[in-house]
Amino acid sequence: MPLALVKGFVSSASLIIAIGAQNAFVIRQGLMRRHLLLTALLCSLVDALLISFGVLGFGQVISAYPQFIFITKYFAIAFLTLYGALSLKSALEMKTLSHDTEQMLPSRKKTVLLLLALSLLNPHVYLDTVILMGSIASQQPLNEQPHFALGAITASFAWFFTLCYGSRFLAPFFSKPTSWRIIDTLIALTMWAIAISLAIAL
Repeated sequence: MPLALVKGFVSSASLIIAIGAQNAFVIRQGLMRRHLLLTALLCSLVDALLISFGVLGFGQVISAYPQFIFITKYFAIAFLTLYGALSLKSALEMKTLSHDTEQMLPSRKKTVLLLLALSLLNPHVYLDTVILMGSIASQQPLNEQPHFALGAITASFAWFFTLCYGSRFLAPFFSKPTSWRIIDTLIALTMWAIAISLAIAL
């Protein structure tokens, strides 16, 4: 196995294995057993696309236009603040994972839109996957850069599919309203914490 592939896998894994806004939503989808394949696949493909851009040199282009990152921060702050408020509202409602909550589960279209927003409105995504991963990839010999990209993309697929399908086994624990309130409250706090950190960095 080429060393560059291992470097790509480890570098990518170290960046995505953190409970951020996107991962929190993926966990929630897994708990609800809702659109699991769609959720895991879409997150992985977005990451794969951005990583490929970074390895191909698009990170240098984005670095040359810092206002792009600056603008996305405002959209991210607004979106995360709103999503956090909705999660807190959900935490205050009495609900479980029973069939009675079917009407509150996100549709396929809503799932896609939320995932795209959580993925593409987060400026850290571009800093991590495009600029940082692109910079690390550029340090590798030219013929090994495809292996680096493959390793990074493999880590992304492994993480999102494991997170999405693994979290569903916790569903019995979340059959209680109190447990569900805990996860929704944690998601709200996570969203707000990220929004605050972005606002401080402006």
